[in-house]
Amino acid sequence: MQQHESTVPFRDGFTWYRVTEPDHPRDLAPVFVLHGGPGMAHDYVRNLELLADLTGRTVVHYDQIGCGRSSHHPDAPVDLWTPALFVEEFHSLRAHLGIDRYLVLGQSWGGMLGAEIAVRQPDGILGLLICNSPASMPLWTSEAGRLREELPDAARAALDEHEADGSIDHPDYLAATQVFYERHVCRVVPMPQDFVDSETQMLADPTVYHTMNGPNEFHVVGTMRDWTVIDRLPQVQAPTLVVAGEYDEATPATWQPFLDLIPDAQGHVFPGASHCVHLEQPEEFRRIVADFLAQRP
Repeated sequence: MQQHESTVPFRDGFTWYRVTEPDHPRDLAPVFVLHGGPGMAHDYVRNLELLADLTGRTVVHYDQIGCGRSSHHPDAPVDLWTPALFVEEFHSLRAHLGIDRYLVLGQSWGGMLGAEIAVRQPDGILGLLICNSPASMPLWTSEAGRLREELPDAARAALDEHEADGSIDHPDYLAATQVFYERHVCRVVPMPQDFVDSETQMLADPTVYHTMNGPNEFHVVGTMRDWTVIDRLPQVQAPTLVVAGEYDEATPATWQPFLDLIPDAQGHVFPGASHCVHLEQPEEFRRIVADFLAQRP
C-alpha cells in the first residue's frame, strides 16, 4: 500500500490527514476512519489502514481539529466544540479530497460522529460502521455507573473519594481508573503503543476531551453529557453495521437504539473483547468490517 499525508485549511486552523492507497486498487468508494475521544487523535486506530489492501479501497485517516497533528485551539470558547463543528470538518476534508462516494467507519466518539453525519442524509454516503459507540451519553453514563459498581472495592472507593473532593489527579484515582480501563477499554496489557500514543497526545492538550467529555471515560461532566442521537436515528438511510465487544464500556444498552431505529441495521458482538476490539482482535475485526464493505459499491 502507498500513503501520503498533508493538511487542509479548516476555519482558523487546519486538519491533518493521511490517505492509504491499496497496491491493487478497485473502483470502490473510499473509507473514512473517524477516531474517538473526542480529542484522542487517530494513532490508536491507525492499524485500520490495513483495510486498504484487504478490501481494495482507499482508507482515509485524519486527526480532528484540536488534537494530534491538526491545529490546536486551547483558548477557543467552550461553545466551539460541538458535533456540528466536526461534521463540518469531515465534509471540508472530503470535499478537499474530491471524494463524493464514501463510507464512514467511526470508533467510540467516532461512531457518534458518524451517526451525526449520517442522520443529515448527505449525498454520497454508501455505508456506516458504528464501532463501540453509544447512541446517547445518558445511556453511556448510566452503564458506566453500573460497570463501576462491579469494580473491586478499593478501586471503587478511590474513584468516589477523589471525585468527591476534586483530586482526580491523585495517583490512587489514576490507578483505579486504570483498573476500569483494563476491564472495559483495552484488555491488552500493557496497552498497545498506538493507544499510548493517542492518550499521550491527548494528555498534552486535553482541551477537546476535557471540554466535551470529562477527565476520563466514565466521569462524563463535559458539554456532551446530555448528547443523544436516538430521536434522529430513523433518518439514517445508509446501510449500517454496529459492532462492540463483550466487555465493552459501550454495553448493549448503549448501542441497541442503533439496531432498533436504523432501518435494516446489522449488529455483531466480539466475544472476549472490550472497547478497542480493533487492537485486541485486529484480524477478526478487519474480517468483519471487510465482509460488510464487500457488500457495498
